[in-house]
Amino acid sequence: MKKLPWITLRRGTEHHRDVITMHFWYQRELVEHLKSLAIARYNTDNKYWYTDAKGFDYKAFAEAMKPVAMVNYRELLPLPKPLQRRLSEPDAGKPPARTKRKPLSADNLSHVKQFRIWMEHKRYSASTVKTYTDAIAGFLAFLQPKPAGDAVNADMVRYVHEYIIGNGYSFAMQNQAVNAMKLFYREIIRARIEIEKLERPRSEHKLPNVLSKEEVKAILDALSNPKHKAMLSLIYACGLRRSELLNLKPADVDSKRGLLIIRQGKGRKDRVAPLPERLVDMLREYYKGYRPKVWLFEGQKPGMQYSPTSLQEVLKTGLEKSGVKRNATLHWLRHSYATHLLENGTDLRYIQELLGHKSSKTTEIYTHVTDNSLKKIRSPFDDL
Repeated sequence: MKKLPWITLRRGTEHHRDVITMHFWYQRELVEHLKSLAIARYNTDNKYWYTDAKGFDYKAFAEAMKPVAMVNYRELLPLPKPLQRRLSEPDAGKPPARTKRKPLSADNLSHVKQFRIWMEHKRYSASTVKTYTDAIAGFLAFLQPKPAGDAVNADMVRYVHEYIIGNGYSFAMQNQAVNAMKLFYREIIRARIEIEKLERPRSEHKLPNVLSKEEVKAILDALSNPKHKAMLSLIYACGLRRSELLNLKPADVDSKRGLLIIRQGKGRKDRVAPLPERLVDMLREYYKGYRPKVWLFEGQKPGMQYSPTSLQEVLKTGLEKSGVKRNATLHWLRHSYATHLLENGTDLRYIQELLGHKSSKTTEIYTHVTDNSLKKIRSPFDDL
């Protein structure tokens, strides 16, 4: 008999509302079954599924998941009355002091400022500067009162274990902290810490989420607003990241040559992507109707960039109107573009260039989800 995996349910919050979070080791069959229920969404930052707590029936959920998983809902059950009384006492529900970041000393503030200036001088992107300086500030605050220059590798191990893992922060945050530490101690502080021995967490190997061509068409057809349809169409048609779409300017559309110029994408790389003729016509009609001043897609105020949050809401609207029962994000459209190109026979090297990937290994992940590659595999079951 097959041993079923466990799903652990916990209480949490998402966008200031109470939710039930679902924690389990990834298994494709489990995820597909969960998606088919159409009750949960995926949090890409914290790597868990969640659903609204209001009206949630954990027993009915456990019954629905029986074919693929066992459900542990112990943490949702009411606490025994003696324990409820103890938790109702003053300060009982406060988080432990170690979860709070200490104020930085003057010396450590100076180190963080120096690190920021160095990164800006080296032309790191604004998001990387913020992420890395925040990571260093967190570590130095944890390290206090020990001076930054006296840090050793054991301090980093303790920081990861007690602060990052202890607070349930993501795999990505741990990886970013190690990257920031290596850079900070190599360039800013000459310390006892051995940079080469700082180890990143073990790599995650996740398959990209892909929509079918029929699902993409249904989502785009469901949008009646010309701007909304043009934005999502452009992401899918050119394999854009969200930031790349929002940073486009009207001059980046070369309608005569049928090309889109993507400037300063991830890694500060410029690239071009072919624009389908039908999309050129769509963008031309959009431009005539909206007349953007600075950015190709602007918000309610002229000259202001369209909001990333509003862009995700556009996709959410498309999903709801089309009836596509998927908790898709904007990046799914980019994944779908690459996968569909591969299924159409486009060479992997060209796809790498179109997506702006530095390494071919990044692009090769799409070979694992294409229908064509999977259909060529003959199961030994066929020989029975």
